[in-house]
Amino acid sequence: MRKSPFLVLVLLLVAGSTLADEGMWTFDNLPAQLVRERHGVELSAGWLARVRRATVRLEGGCTASIASSSGLLLTNHHCVRQCLRELSTPGRDISAAGFLAGKLGAEERCASEQASVLEGMEEITAAVRAAVGDDADPRANERRKAVLTRLEHACEQAGQQRGEPRACEAVTLYGGGQYFLYRYRRYDDVRLVFVPEGEVAFFGGDVDNFQFPRWSLDFALLRLYVDGRPAHTPDFLRWRAAGAADGEPVFVAGHPGSTQRLQTAAQLGFERELILGHWLLRAAELRGRYLQFAAGGSEQARVVEVPLFALENAFKVRRQQMAALLAPGFLAAREREEQALRAAVAADGSLRAAAGAWDEIDAALDRYRGFYDRHVFLEQGAALQGELGTAARLLVRLAGERGKPNEQRQRSFTEAALPLLRQQLLAPGPVHPELEALRLGFSLEKLVEYLGVDDPVARLALGGESPQALAGRLVRETRLADPAFRAQIWDGGQPALERSSDPLLMLALRLEPAALAVRRRYEDEVEAPIRAAEEGLARARFAVLGTSTYPDASFTLRLSYGAVQGWREDGRDIAPFTRLDGLYARATGQPPFRLPARWQQLQSRLDGSTRFNFSTSNDIVGGNSGSPVIDTRGRLVGLAFDGNLHSIAGDYGYDARLNRAVSVHPAAMLLALRDVYGAGRLLHELTLE
Repeated sequence: MRKSPFLVLVLLLVAGSTLADEGMWTFDNLPAQLVRERHGVELSAGWLARVRRATVRLEGGCTASIASSSGLLLTNHHCVRQCLRELSTPGRDISAAGFLAGKLGAEERCASEQASVLEGMEEITAAVRAAVGDDADPRANERRKAVLTRLEHACEQAGQQRGEPRACEAVTLYGGGQYFLYRYRRYDDVRLVFVPEGEVAFFGGDVDNFQFPRWSLDFALLRLYVDGRPAHTPDFLRWRAAGAADGEPVFVAGHPGSTQRLQTAAQLGFERELILGHWLLRAAELRGRYLQFAAGGSEQARVVEVPLFALENAFKVRRQQMAALLAPGFLAAREREEQALRAAVAADGSLRAAAGAWDEIDAALDRYRGFYDRHVFLEQGAALQGELGTAARLLVRLAGERGKPNEQRQRSFTEAALPLLRQQLLAPGPVHPELEALRLGFSLEKLVEYLGVDDPVARLALGGESPQALAGRLVRETRLADPAFRAQIWDGGQPALERSSDPLLMLALRLEPAALAVRRRYEDEVEAPIRAAEEGLARARFAVLGTSTYPDASFTLRLSYGAVQGWREDGRDIAPFTRLDGLYARATGQPPFRLPARWQQLQSRLDGSTRFNFSTSNDIVGGNSGSPVIDTRGRLVGLAFDGNLHSIAGDYGYDARLNRAVSVHPAAMLLALRDVYGAGRLLHELTLE
């Protein structure tokens, strides 16, 4: 079809960047021609199918890869921190000491973790559009959610009838331009096999986080179990012990969490002005309180380690995201691309239905500004932070939602979503009252600060007590730390909730009507018009570009292509590899540059030339943690665990000059297993080439 000058302009502005190693592509839409032109590589259907079956989504928010035929998984140490926290006790700090199961029977279950392998996908765009129509009102939004829930449920029912237990998930791509139904094989028994000590796994701590050169042994081994036995997993990745060479093409398969690359300039402006600024202010203060808590002693430091790590990591990410959105010219460039697309839409009569989409998004965001704080605290949960507060909110919401027909429920509480939610909510694990009181008290303080002391909801929450006094009392008196009590409320539903006199549940129950009201307002005034507008924009982009661009990340399986590559910055060349001898040169004996005793004792016996970490041009974001780095023959040549500082702006775009992924080299992992930890059983299980 002959393209108009406007369409050609849009192609030049929007599609030109895909000449670089950009994109987190779905497996059914890999840009084969671009990969061939950039790297001279032709990927077969068999290669893609095997990599897909060997790549695992950890439902806690990371990726893993299958490393043997007996369910062995490779992922990052930082991806199993919640499991380590659950298995640790005051006298047994696994995160600090590391863990090695000497035999199968010693592998310990990660109670809240599930793992999923994508088995198939089916496009359902036509069914969704038939149910929704062209309406943009709130009822259309409800019909959209209902049909997605109905299709998920029918998919799972069909699997049960065939004796194929499966989890089904409706996936939205291109802002609603496409809808797919993904079918997963889900494992609910995931066990810890090996982790190194935290000091070497996160060597350099927050100081080195998102930096390169880097020396971090950020890897862990898990295992999938079925019916109490190791799972049979015939599709696994062989390890290429020597890794990939400088300049060699490599691929990253994983589940990137979310990006905003298709959002309008107005949406990115809202992100900068409200979302990031609001979050950073609260997070900075909470981080200070965590650090003060950690200074109270070694046990306090252990207790707060996992939430502090998560907060510090997120804080650095959002701070760099803010810097990217504040950079001179960034939004101006996005606006130029947007104007080109608007001109193309205006010039093509078949696309004019999308002409008002930008104005509809702008109007919805203006409405959202008027109640953003209320939505964050009441509906997004900022008013009841901590494990106990979160459990209370979920149990109260669950009781209300389970009384509705499945298709009318909120998407987080459908029958398809409940098994994972139940496992995570009822998993046994330590609850630390002092830390819980700190987190809950902080969130109640912020509720009053942002909504005002005279706000009816703030008064309803506090009931005349101070935030800290109320938080302390609730943590002392609640029974929600007991998994059996949580199970009792889960199983008993609304009647059990109403019979309960638990004070934290009662607080969540008092706040629920206000939370539901602000949720309804958000769905009707913000979500519905924006979703309809985004679908219109997606159809316009498809008319211009087809599917030659990739969808925003959505914690679904993607493949990125690139090469082992350093970069040039501030007049100096950053080499793509670090070596073991650099680890020892960087060690100071003090945190965060202190090495575990066994690494210090073995220094003279280890090969200092062993490659440790390396950088590649692959396009990745959060959620890709634990992703396998794979060569053209389908062999594992690395384990992604981070990006450089520039990669954080990858939420909004990709800079081929500077964005780099950072991975653990297989040689470092093999040296550790063989020469440091004596893990012969695991080495024998791996297939090395």
